[in-house]
Amino acid sequence: MSDFKPVLTEHIHAENSHTLEFYRSVGGYSALEKVLKSMSSDEVIEEVKISNLRGRGGAGFPAGVKWGFIPKDGDKPKYLICNADESEPGTFKDRLLMNKVPHQMLEGIIIASYAIQAHLAFIYIRGEFYEEYLVLEQMITEAKTAGLLGKNILDSGYDLEVVIHRGAGAYICGEETGLLESLEGKRGWPRIKPPFPAVEGYLKSPTIVNNVETLANVPHIFNRGIDWFRSIGPADGPGPKLYCISGRVKKPGVYEEAMGIPLKELIYDRAGGITDDRELKAVFPGGSSAPILTAEEAENLNMDYTSVSKANSMLGSAGIIVMDETVDMVKACLNIARFYAHESCGQCTPCREGTTWLVKILTRLYNGFGTRRDIEMLLEITENIGGLADFSLGSFGKTICPFGEAVAWPVRSFVEKFKSEFVACVEQRGAVV
Repeated sequence: MSDFKPVLTEHIHAENSHTLEFYRSVGGYSALEKVLKSMSSDEVIEEVKISNLRGRGGAGFPAGVKWGFIPKDGDKPKYLICNADESEPGTFKDRLLMNKVPHQMLEGIIIASYAIQAHLAFIYIRGEFYEEYLVLEQMITEAKTAGLLGKNILDSGYDLEVVIHRGAGAYICGEETGLLESLEGKRGWPRIKPPFPAVEGYLKSPTIVNNVETLANVPHIFNRGIDWFRSIGPADGPGPKLYCISGRVKKPGVYEEAMGIPLKELIYDRAGGITDDRELKAVFPGGSSAPILTAEEAENLNMDYTSVSKANSMLGSAGIIVMDETVDMVKACLNIARFYAHESCGQCTPCREGTTWLVKILTRLYNGFGTRRDIEMLLEITENIGGLADFSLGSFGKTICPFGEAVAWPVRSFVEKFKSEFVACVEQRGAVV
């Protein structure tokens, strides 16, 4: 993979890379022109299906297959929503794309909207991303002025308006149905599925929700071809991938690589290795909503959907959080549990009550007042919330959305893989916070 060259982030260091003038100077919107003037919407969907582009927001569902779920008949309007509510701990790739090369994302939005025959699209952006919001506002203005949005785009007869909607800082609105509720002006509570958004989404109409990075990949598939895209990484999930690396590394940041790059190569070659040349202790491969991996488990791990799943974790948003030998795993687990307890929407009892109890017990353990029974109770609570002992991905069902698993999996993996540190908290009573 040493010959891989960045595609999504190729121009992020160029002056004024966020402007339409710059984007067009490097071939921007040529894919859109090709699509609108020579392809039907069904042909666009088929092309993306064959490319096997998988969603880059967390679940990794094939984008073309998702687009194909939109009903062909019926008189209801169709909608496309770009999920820019990037809130997963350790993840900051979408923010970079919106800040530096927003028109790349917009071109993908227009192509995707054309594919499903939507005439109104939304960009749901995290409320804290104010600078990026201003960049996107400028992007929309430029695109409208240039005839890339609005009526009869590029004289194709296709119409599309794009509206930017700012969220209010709720992590749960990153879940697509919670996002839809928020967009409709209601509390951001996830919906029971089915019906899925492609059948009944925004305003009970067919809706597709795609991540920023997913949509940013779309123009390159049509510009460079399916064969090019499928040549990058494993066949069951190819293409360029943005990896976020944070924690105890010398050079944290966003690194674009071919899907499937070895994790150790990312940590030691791209990110410069562990801070102060310490030993790797543990790592989250895809944000904090998945089981943590020990150094041994991460030793020969390739960063693609299948490989990480086989290691009993998830690629997720590819937010790599690195922990060295000095990290107190009980404290780290408590920090994560506090985050999820704060962000739980409160709709489901297992999640609402379970996250609160996890924080109470972990706080007691960390302060040196816990018991061995508390350690066992942590495992019982995670199972009741939704995290099974084998981390069986797809074992959803105890809560309306996967948030329950998102807190249960990491906490359970901390306790099982670093149990000695939890036991030490019991045996060394009287610790001070």
